[in-house]
Amino acid sequence: MTSNRLTETIAAVSGGGSGIGEAVCLRFAAEGASVAVLDLNIDAAQRVAEQISTLGGTAEAYACDVSDQADVQKTFAGIGSTFGGLTVLINNAGTAHIGGLEQTTEADMDRVYSVNVKGVYHCLQAGIELLKQNQGGAIVNMGSIACTVGIPDRFAYSMSKGAVLAMTRSVACDYLNDNIRCNCISPARVHTPFVDKFLAENYPGQETEMLKKLSATQPVGRMGQPEEVASLAVYLASDESKFVTGANFEIDGGFNNLKP
Repeated sequence: MTSNRLTETIAAVSGGGSGIGEAVCLRFAAEGASVAVLDLNIDAAQRVAEQISTLGGTAEAYACDVSDQADVQKTFAGIGSTFGGLTVLINNAGTAHIGGLEQTTEADMDRVYSVNVKGVYHCLQAGIELLKQNQGGAIVNMGSIACTVGIPDRFAYSMSKGAVLAMTRSVACDYLNDNIRCNCISPARVHTPFVDKFLAENYPGQETEMLKKLSATQPVGRMGQPEEVASLAVYLASDESKFVTGANFEIDGGFNNLKP
């Protein structure tokens, strides 16, 4: 815990118990931030918070269902009370769905919408008041290359991430005078425990082969690493990006712009 790019930062990270969210929490703490680790799985959130504390940082774990507005409001009230405010909000919690239009049921749509769209809305609405009380801050929403690129069999997921990008730009516009910046990070495939679980459940015995196949869809020939996304989040949360708002940052190994 020797760096200080985020000293005096108080960050709330949804979905902070694993994958990209975990990497963001650990990197933010290493940069000097105090971190509220939010996750539906409280054991995962506590594990990350304890790791930060062991390394000399400051963190608290919160069980939070982002799809439940009352739960989100209660959680953010607790963050404000415990940390004395909020300066950075990272909307990372999300869920996935595989299927095109005809394979997507109403229940599928509702589940994805409740987490990926309403979950971001709930955290934005609860967090914005704390950011205004702080007289400014930064919001980073986790989108996807599905915001801007057509991806096969991702109808509901693409819908939800398109909404995240639209919310990003709306909030950036509406809160300019409150000194609140809002940006979006849009990764391509990132190698997380979710990917490994997906491969194990859907391609038993073929995990290595399928991992190589999925990695090859990025022109650089590999998936991203959670830590690489976390590095971009640090920049967008820090004063280094004071001139950046309403932007969408693709971190995709060339997926959107380079065709091998």
